[in-house]
Amino acid sequence: MLESLINPKKAERRPWEMFFIGALYAAVSVLLTDFLFLKNLVFEKHISILIVCFTVLFSIPFFFYLIKTEEEKDVKIRSEKRLLKEHGKALSALLFLFLGYLVAFSLLYILLPKETTMINFKAQIETYCLVNARYSFEECVEGHLTGRITETQNKMPNISDGMARVSTILSNNFYVLLFSLLFSFLFGAGAIFILVWNGSVIAAAVGIFARNNLAQLPAGFLRYMVHGFPEIASYFLVALAGGVIGTAIIKHEFGNEKFWRVLEDSLDLIIISLLVLIIAAFIEVFITPTLF
Repeated sequence: MLESLINPKKAERRPWEMFFIGALYAAVSVLLTDFLFLKNLVFEKHISILIVCFTVLFSIPFFFYLIKTEEEKDVKIRSEKRLLKEHGKALSALLFLFLGYLVAFSLLYILLPKETTMINFKAQIETYCLVNARYSFEECVEGHLTGRITETQNKMPNISDGMARVSTILSNNFYVLLFSLLFSFLFGAGAIFILVWNGSVIAAAVGIFARNNLAQLPAGFLRYMVHGFPEIASYFLVALAGGVIGTAIIKHEFGNEKFWRVLEDSLDLIIISLLVLIIAAFIEVFITPTLF
């Protein structure tokens, strides 16, 4: 029932509605997973992953039909400029959906009891510490789970350190981009798992930043979304590209004029996503620290 609340055509006309859909999917996933598994000795250890899986299950029908709609546009629309504009509508809907995930996960991270949050976001906090720990991994995880450690302000790096940091970030982000492309191509809406997972990790980072002071929540969102929004946009673009190619092959258009038109448009989306991802990495290293 919940997965049928909105269809892609309506979402493209009023993309802002997807914010509330995303927030609903994320909130219901957290609360439902806690209700079903929080006291289960086996599943309790994996709730942080189950929350992501429930959110993905809610989102797959919308994502699948959105990809199908975009493939149909590739076949019908010949103007590249108009086609990119149409894809922009789909991208807006997906970004609002993601923003809904992010806000709901972040609020639940902060508002739920600390003991519940430790269980709900354990894997996400471990992932955050794997990338950002300034001391031992174990201390980082334990400190953030218990609330003894909060996030500190980033320091502006020099050019040499900054470029090394950009290289590290791009290496990780290209890896995520590749998997988004492959998952979308092979499984249609498969890339939504990677995107929901990234949303939950960013939400944990926002929650870590604002846990001890709810007034810091807007600053937490801005801190991670200044570079996070273009980064996620690039993942959505490449997911659309992979899904559109896969749909074209399934519809037996391989090798004909329609297929090559779809492939050309998908390559444009992939190139744009790479450029956006590179820009996002430079923003994260050289701009975000000056703001927060």
